[in-house]
Amino acid sequence: LSARPYLRLARIERPIGWQLLLWPCWWSAALAAIASGAAFPDPRHLLLFLVGAVAMRGAGSTYNDLVDRDLDARVERTRHRPLPSGRVTPGAALAFMLALCLVGFLVLVQFNLFAIATGIASLGIVALYPFMKRVIWLPQIVLGFAFAWGGLMGWAAAFGRLDPAPVLLYFAAVAWTVGYD
Repeated sequence: LSARPYLRLARIERPIGWQLLLWPCWWSAALAAIASGAAFPDPRHLLLFLVGAVAMRGAGSTYNDLVDRDLDARVERTRHRPLPSGRVTPGAALAFMLALCLVGFLVLVQFNLFAIATGIASLGIVALYPFMKRVIWLPQIVLGFAFAWGGLMGWAAAFGRLDPAPVLLYFAAVAWTVGYD
């Protein structure tokens, strides 16, 4: 069993994806540090956000490919991805996605209960995104809502609540995501 198709399924060869997911988490953690008077964000939180971003980007990419596998098989740019090319079966991709989600969950439960609930709340938006490509003219807005969620997480992890500052950061990160995508 080769790991390469699974790494491709998780888009590990494209680290910008997990980095774009990570940056709002770190921005929010830095904002929380400033608000609390700390010199630096909590290094443990930064590491947890890193591991979580890599795992959840991989899970999200796998989910997206599971949803789009039939469409991807008909598009030149995507037909060689692991699912449409047959290098990974849908069942194996689902198991891989669940394993990545387990890693993400194990990261998430290291935070306070409010941060855990905030993180879980993001899953609804993530689940909708692949379908929005078929429904709305600018699915990047939904992608922005999902990718920018970390703008809430750093603050929630530090304070166990949300205040106006991280909410504004979240919406700024949504706009940033729509802009770059």
